[in-house]
Amino acid sequence: MATPTPPQSILREFCPLYYVLNSIPEKVQKGFRSVLVYLTALDSSRDFIAVGSSIGVLYLYSRRLSHMDKHHIKGKSEAITAVKLLSCFDDLVAVGTASGRVTVFQLVSQLPGRNKQLRRFDVLGLHKSTVTCLAWSTNGAKLFSGDDKGRVVFTALELDKGECKPVIFLEEASGIVQLEYSHTVLLVCSQQRALFFSTQQQVLQQMGTKPRKSGRFGACFLPALCKQSDLQVLAARPGFRLWRADIQGLAEDAQLFKDLSSTPVPEFQLFPRPSTAGAYHPAERQLGLLSCFHRDGWLLSWNEYSVYVVDCLNEVVIGALESCGDIVAVSSCQNEVFILKGDRDIIRVSSCPEGQTPCKTPGLHLYRCTPISWCTLACLLPG
Repeated sequence: MATPTPPQSILREFCPLYYVLNSIPEKVQKGFRSVLVYLTALDSSRDFIAVGSSIGVLYLYSRRLSHMDKHHIKGKSEAITAVKLLSCFDDLVAVGTASGRVTVFQLVSQLPGRNKQLRRFDVLGLHKSTVTCLAWSTNGAKLFSGDDKGRVVFTALELDKGECKPVIFLEEASGIVQLEYSHTVLLVCSQQRALFFSTQQQVLQQMGTKPRKSGRFGACFLPALCKQSDLQVLAARPGFRLWRADIQGLAEDAQLFKDLSSTPVPEFQLFPRPSTAGAYHPAERQLGLLSCFHRDGWLLSWNEYSVYVVDCLNEVVIGALESCGDIVAVSSCQNEVFILKGDRDIIRVSSCPEGQTPCKTPGLHLYRCTPISWCTLACLLPG
C-alpha cells in the first residue's frame, strides 16, 4: 500500500533568508589560514535576528534597517552556544559560549532617550562548561544562564551604573536544557527533571513526584494573570505527552497526542534543499524544548530531529518538520518560526510573508502590509 501523502501546514517558507545568510561570511582569515564560519545559535524578535557563530562573533541583523552588525566576544575565539534577545527600555542581547563565558550587549538605539553607545558586560568565571540556555526578566535587570554541567548563574544588571553582579544560583545533577522566568519564578528544566525556584521566597519545588526519562524535555509558562499563584506550566514528557502543573509542582492533567505513531502530520512547505536521505529517523515522535506560540493553546516544540507546532486545546499538530536531523536552534516571534539547521541554513516558516502581519479579526485570513525587502518581493512574484 502506498504511503499517504502528508497534508500541508498553514505555516510555510515564503522566501529563503538569503539577505541574512549572504551578510555572514563563509570563511574568515585567521593569520595565514582560512577558517570556516559555522552558525551555532539563534534567536529572533520583531526587530532583530541574532546568529551566533563558531568564531566567537555575534551577527545581529536589523529587520527594520535591513542591516547586519557584528559583535565580537572578548578573549579567545570560541563557539557561541546560546543567544537571547530582549526588547525593553533598551535592546539587549545575551550570549553564552562553549567555555562558559556570558556576555551582554546593550545596543545602540536611534530613539530619543535610549542608549547611544554600545556597551558590553562580561560574566566570567562562574560557568566552567558550555552555556546551553539563557533567560531574561521582562525589565532586563535579571539574566539567568544554565550550562551542560547543571549550574545556573543569576546575574543582576544595573545598566545605568554599567555594572553586573553574577552569583551561582543553583546546582543540578544534570545539564540544564531550558530556562524561563516569570512573576519572580524561575522555571528550570534539566536532563532529569523540571523545577520551580521562587526568587522571593527562596523555595525550590520539583514538578511531579517521580523521576522521568533523561533527555532534552523542556517546559514553559502558560500566559497568566498578574498573580504568581495563577502561573501554570506545560512540560514535555516522553511519548509525545504534555503535563500541566500548577506553581506548587502538582500535575493537574496529562495530555497525550493519540494515534500519531503512524498518522501523517501537516508538513511545513519548504524550498528545495539537499536530500536528507540516510538521516536518522527516531523510532517514535518526541516533543523537546517548549515555548508558547502565536495563539492561545499553540505550542512550539523542537529537538535535534524535528520541529512541531501543536494545538493543545484540540490535540492536533498544526505543522511539522520531521526526521531531518541537524537542528541546532529554534526561535519564534509572533507568527514566525526560525530554524537554524546544519552548519549554515536558517529557515523562516510563517503564515504570511516577511513584512506582513496577520489580520487580527477572527476567521479572516487577510494580511496587513508593511514595507518588505526586494528579496521577499522577488520570491512572491511569478516566474
